[in-house]
Amino acid sequence: MWHFCDILGRVRHSPFIGLYLLGFWIAPVSLHPQCLDFKPPFKPQEDLQFCAMYRNFGCCDSAKDQELMAKFYKIMDNFDNYGYANCAGYVQDLLCQECSPYAAHLFDAEDPSTPIRTLPGLCPDYCSQFWLKCRSTITLLSDDLQLAQAEPDQVHFCQHLELEDPDYCYPHLLSNKQLTQNLGHVLADPEGCLQLCLEEVANGLRNPLAMVHANDGTHRFFIAEQVGLVWTYLPDRSKLEKPFLNITKAVLTSPWEGDERGFLGLTFHPNYKYNGKLYVYYSVEIGFDERIRVSEFRVSPGDMNEVDHASERIILEVDEPASNHNGGMVMFADDGYLYIFTGDGGMAGDPFGKYGNAQNKSALLGKVLRINVDDNDRGPLYRIPSDNPFVHERGARPEVYAYGVRNMWRCSVDRGDPLTKEGKGRIFCGDVGQNKFEEIDIIEKGRNYGWRAKEGFSCYDKKLCANSSLDDVLPIYAYPHKMGKSVTGGYVYRGCEYPNLNGMYIFGDFMSGRMMNLQENKNTGQWNYHEICMGIGLTCAFPGLINNYYQYIISFAEDEAGELYFMSTGVPSATSPTGVVYKLVDPSRRAPPRQCHYDPLPVRVKSKLIKFRPKESEYAVFQHISQSVLSESDKDWLQELMDILKEQEAAVVTTTLPQTTTKPPKHTRRKNRRKKGNGAVRLAGDEQGRDDRGRVEIFVNGEWGTVCDDLWNMKNAAVVCRQLGFRFALKASKHSEFGEGKSLRILLDDVQCEGTEESLLDCQHTDIGIHNCAHYEDAGVICGNSDYVDA
Repeated sequence: MWHFCDILGRVRHSPFIGLYLLGFWIAPVSLHPQCLDFKPPFKPQEDLQFCAMYRNFGCCDSAKDQELMAKFYKIMDNFDNYGYANCAGYVQDLLCQECSPYAAHLFDAEDPSTPIRTLPGLCPDYCSQFWLKCRSTITLLSDDLQLAQAEPDQVHFCQHLELEDPDYCYPHLLSNKQLTQNLGHVLADPEGCLQLCLEEVANGLRNPLAMVHANDGTHRFFIAEQVGLVWTYLPDRSKLEKPFLNITKAVLTSPWEGDERGFLGLTFHPNYKYNGKLYVYYSVEIGFDERIRVSEFRVSPGDMNEVDHASERIILEVDEPASNHNGGMVMFADDGYLYIFTGDGGMAGDPFGKYGNAQNKSALLGKVLRINVDDNDRGPLYRIPSDNPFVHERGARPEVYAYGVRNMWRCSVDRGDPLTKEGKGRIFCGDVGQNKFEEIDIIEKGRNYGWRAKEGFSCYDKKLCANSSLDDVLPIYAYPHKMGKSVTGGYVYRGCEYPNLNGMYIFGDFMSGRMMNLQENKNTGQWNYHEICMGIGLTCAFPGLINNYYQYIISFAEDEAGELYFMSTGVPSATSPTGVVYKLVDPSRRAPPRQCHYDPLPVRVKSKLIKFRPKESEYAVFQHISQSVLSESDKDWLQELMDILKEQEAAVVTTTLPQTTTKPPKHTRRKNRRKKGNGAVRLAGDEQGRDDRGRVEIFVNGEWGTVCDDLWNMKNAAVVCRQLGFRFALKASKHSEFGEGKSLRILLDDVQCEGTEESLLDCQHTDIGIHNCAHYEDAGVICGNSDYVDA
């Protein structure tokens, strides 16, 4: 058995092109700009005077530029006019490669554990000319003893400066269009999917569904778990052992996967720094009734990291007729008022009353509410803002700000462009759909968002939809259920660290794990859609970055500085400690050094601190893999490595989601037939007739049927592939990648396997034939006896 460290060492020195491992694909890419500090390049704030060729984009600010200029003059002081004329250009070129966007490649510094070259990697022809004309500068440019020993021999010297990857040698990389044409832009794959990376921030959380800051200058962040606990994290990501808030005894929830009840929302008063007030939204049970409750708390006067639990004052309670569609967002907007986003009351189709709760302005369900909680220490706990739109409408609740919403899950306020403040104050929300569409809305005063008359852009209740008085506002974007079944609203990025992301509204889908973004076309007012994929190949090969995440995207967050995060989990249960918080990172460009610096105010800590330990550190090794072909001799140790990592894997989402298709298969040849017994499986639908991949079909109670891709993951695929006699599951295919089995019934839905079962029937699943999906969600697999995908 290989020791884990030995295996990691072999990974680093084993060349292979692409590895499909635990559901994510590592593939070769050519574009990977990186500086000597192991971070992306940037646009300098001030013009560079010496290394001016990199003034628009590179790895040097003006201070580094001046440092290199001083070094240049110190070297050139050793030469007469003839030497200066011959060698000044070479010396400047070599010194300024520290400013190149590809400095890490040129100086062989992509791995922080290896020594950095003292001279950049040179192309052979350029190196020969440099050696012939200016070899006398070598010992002045570098104190490397090996270079000094090689200096007398041109061939030996230039071999020493060669790079393993000749595409990156200087100066040929300057004329390589593949490396230079998209420098400084967010990378996209051939399908237009934007490639970002992640940084793990917190883990071991039980359905983390809110992460907020107090806007008090401390840059702490507070993460809420569905069970009713809120934890304090310091700027260094250490966690306080004692919770900030603990109302687990009052919160109504359960371990059931998908239970929508629980602690659902948290926000701090805009003047929290001075009044210590915060507001929470959670589910409670009063007698036999279920309710949603919004309460006010105060921070403890004796500990800035703990709430005074005795200070709770109930601001609002609303009866919930069902256990789902509980809403849960609570936040302050730029006007200083508290906004509360309620669901429509549950069940399907908003069946309450003649028009449903959402269209009934006398009900608080299915609404955006706006109230004033300032100066409420005496008198009423909240007041109605005088400009609320229905204050004077008979029968309408004065708290209502907007209506016609189904179940808005996660809303945010746009901070506005950092320079122009364009967009400031807009409220974005994701509204979860019924059975066809998910939508993104911008909330405006007094507007009707259509539910239950409409779902997305289409009619749901045809009679209501045809009503001329509906006067609803359409979403800015809607997507069908073949892309995802439960939208998670996000944020417009307005942070400092990643300028390319400015103005992008980034959001996701809870069920499919799909990450998406919208960007407004300022000329047309339309919102353009792009999918977000995790970077492949070397795209995320920076220290501390990863390119995989758990599938179930629960919520998004913004820290005090405006950087963007999201929370997801491997098991969507309020009691499963598989929740992780990730920070979104653009690997293509960062802000200039020191531009985003801030000094957090000190935090007085009375609780023990728990140091942050990344869960995904084991995966980081694959971000430094050199790219060529995997040899047969490496497969045994690679399988052992996969086995080690699989023990810690739980539904890791693939870095590039499968392309959706509704195209029917050209043939329905059935492959890998087994003896017809309950639980037997076969693969169908691969257009090339390959027997290692296809749509999964299962035999149950005398008939063949398909499997829905809800909760479909690599553990489920492993059961199928092993049952068919293959060693590996290489891909858990979704969205009817291998065509739709329309001639068959859907027999299994919500399948959840541990990976060791004999058949899918031994896994958790809904009752046979009971499902909430369609054939465009037929699940599939790619199996194999080697550990990479043969495309």
